[in-house]
Order: sequence, then structure tokens, then C-alpha cells
Amino acid sequence: MMLLGIKKTLNFCLETLLTVVMTVLVLDVVWQVFTRQMSKLFPTFIQPSDWTEELATFSMMWVGMLGASVALNRGSHLGIDFVVSKFSLRTRLMTEIFTFLCIGLFSLFGMFLGGMYLVGRTLELGQMTPALKIPMGYVYLAVPISGFFLVFYSIELLAERVRSLRSAPRGVKAEAQARATLD
Repeated sequence: MMLLGIKKTLNFCLETLLTVVMTVLVLDVVWQVFTRQMSKLFPTFIQPSDWTEELATFSMMWVGMLGASVALNRGSHLGIDFVVSKFSLRTRLMTEIFTFLCIGLFSLFGMFLGGMYLVGRTLELGQMTPALKIPMGYVYLAVPISGFFLVFYSIELLAERVRSLRSAPRGVKAEAQARATLD
């Protein structure tokens, strides 16, 4: 029960952060277009914003990374399941277990741990963004944050599939009955 509360809180935080970043992205692009159009009408008074393109790029990176985590949690990641849907229930579950294991391991080592190293090293070196003049490590924080959520959701989905595999019917007749109830 406590784990469900933690998951709900994490989901809320992630989706709120994603909403804020998406809102910033939309407002930034609207401002960028507005200043560009106004600078054409009044070139001596208004100059197009020089920081909006950089903010849009970084916001898009955050939206993509955080959005991948939300998509995994909701089960709406893009997937080609034409072949997998033809498998037996047990084979389908084993394929999903392998998939979530791969996602979890890559997210742990490549995104979370590798991302933490990247953020730490970039902050240590003091690299700044050209237009916004903020530490580049803060921009790269999207990688380990997304990695954390991907690992968290992969573990949950992996455990769910393992439980389903343990209770999946065995044999051709049981498989046909299970497939009929799923379809």
C-alpha cells in the first residue's frame, strides 16, 4: 500500500514537471515567433530574441526524455507487436520480460549512472550554455532523471510480467482458453 502511494507521488511529480517544461516550450516558441514577426515590422525598435532557440532545444530534450518515462509507465511506448501478438501467451510474457529487463539495464547503466557522471563532470568543468548562460549540467539532468523513472517503471513492469508468467496456463488447451479470454 505504501509503495502505491510512493508511485502515485512519483507519477504526479514526473507528470507535473513534464507539464511545466511543455508549457515553457510552447510559450518560448510563441515568443520566438512573435519577436521575429515584430522585428520584420519594426526593425529599428524590436530585435528577435536570441535565447529562445536555445531554450526551445533544451526544453524539447527534456520533453522527449521525461515523455519516454511517462509513456513507459502508461504502456503507450511505440512498439511493433505484429509478430509478438502471434506468440503463445507464455512466449509473449517471456518476450516482455526480456524487453523490460533490457530497458531497465540500459536505463540504469546508460542513463541513470552514466547521466549522473555526465552531469557531475559537466558541472565540474563549468560548461555554460551559450545564450542562456546556465550550467550545461542542469540541461543534462534530464538524462539521469529520466533514467531513474525508466528503471523504476521497468522494475515494476518486469515484476508484473513475472507474476503473470507464473500464473499463466500451461499446455495447448489451456493456452487456447487463455487466448480466447484475452481476445
